[in-house]
Order: sequence, then C-alpha cells, then structure tokens
Amino acid sequence: MDRGILRIQPLATTHDRLGFSCGVPALDRYLREQAGQDARRRVAAPFVATTDGVRVIGFYTLSATSIELSDIPPAQARKLPRYPRLPATLLGRLATDLSVRGTGLGRVLLVDAITRAVRSEIASFTMVLDAKDESAASFCAREGFIRLPGTPIRFVRRMDDLAAVVGAP
Repeated sequence: MDRGILRIQPLATTHDRLGFSCGVPALDRYLREQAGQDARRRVAAPFVATTDGVRVIGFYTLSATSIELSDIPPAQARKLPRYPRLPATLLGRLATDLSVRGTGLGRVLLVDAITRAVRSEIASFTMVLDAKDESAASFCAREGFIRLPGTPIRFVRRMDDLAAVVGAP
C-alpha cells in the first residue's frame, strides 16, 4: 500500500477512479462509470479506500434491500415474524486494486462496511453479499457468511452476529 493513513470515505469527485484496476472489468467499469451516478441518485452508497485522499485503492457499496423469508435457513426463520420479506443491507460490490492485493485491505473494507451497516438506525435483519466469482465466494465463506440454498452466489450473515464481530451492542 502507499504510504499514508488509510481512510475509508464516501466517494467524492476528488477521488481518482480512472487509475483503479482490480482485475474484474465489470467492477473497474462500475467504479469509473456508474458509482458516482448511483451515489447522486441514492441507489447505492459507494465508499472508497485511499491513503492520499485521491487515489482509490479499494471500494465497496452499501444499499437497502430485502430478502424473502423463504430464503432464510429454517433454523433462523422459525424465530422470525412471518413477514414475506425482511429488511436487509446489500454489500453490492467490494474490490481492491491489484497493487494492494494480499494486504488484507478486502477484510478491512468488509469490516468497515459491517460497522457502517450495524451502526445504521434503519432496521436490517441481515447483510447480503452477492459473490462475483468463486474467489469472491471463498472470501465470503471465510468471513463467516452462509451461502443461501439454491443460489450459488448469494451469501448472508445476521446483523446481530455481525454486531458482535465489530464489537457493537
């Protein structure tokens, strides 16, 4: 990583998105071309990691979503109200620049996203992640997220469990 203090902050026009490359063209294109629009339209909240306030070395997005009660594992669903859909937080995208691969920045971004989601004053039963590929799916599984049955890429983890991970009440 570049020298400097790592900061994770909302995407701003001052951030250099053009130099970012994670090796997944769809994620690179999203950050360069779509993330700013999504932020302005309030359909996703992109957060970027930087050590100099300009160069983006990682990013993630958060947004509100919902999950079907029938998609929740039965052991957890038994303890929930019978609403057809439950509120959730979507960690839509998470990527790190190739220059910082293997430094643990992906986990730092995940913990930051969890912390922001847990601290939100809006109810959310679970965090949902959609893995882009098997490497991302392995990352989700290593971080304790559970693959939903019948969906090869969708993972969930209860918000109360995540609160314990980040030491929040």
